[in-house]
Amino acid sequence: MTTEEQLKKDEYFMRRALDEAEAAYREGEIPVGAVVVCQGRIIARAHNLTETLNDVTAHAEMQAITIAANELGGKYLQDCTLYVTLEPCVMCAGALGWAQVKRIVYGCKDEKRGYLDYAPHALHPKATVTSGILAEECRNLLQQFFKSKR
Repeated sequence: MTTEEQLKKDEYFMRRALDEAEAAYREGEIPVGAVVVCQGRIIARAHNLTETLNDVTAHAEMQAITIAANELGGKYLQDCTLYVTLEPCVMCAGALGWAQVKRIVYGCKDEKRGYLDYAPHALHPKATVTSGILAEECRNLLQQFFKSKR
């Protein structure tokens, strides 16, 4: 696959993650969305549910990992790619590492809580990371949400 083809594929799946983030926004949740892709097919869709479930661990990535593991019938997601609109936090990066997610693609950087600033080695050692896919759209949705809360 060429770099251009990969970018188009990444943008397509990030748009699906953005759909989830928009659903979170409508529900009053911080608008972060995630999808897990395996063999070119979305096997999990999720968004933040921390307010709905009253659970600080109910991040989009955590929800997506659980759904994907159930779909595949096992805890390891070695052949999967996670697309998420915001850089994972340390908790989510650790869970992605334990689940052995092969590739993580995120939209915008999390300036306050992103894993790269706190635990850059939290992911599985063989995992690859791509950042900045539709970053502006991801960032704008988050900024719009927080402006509406002020």
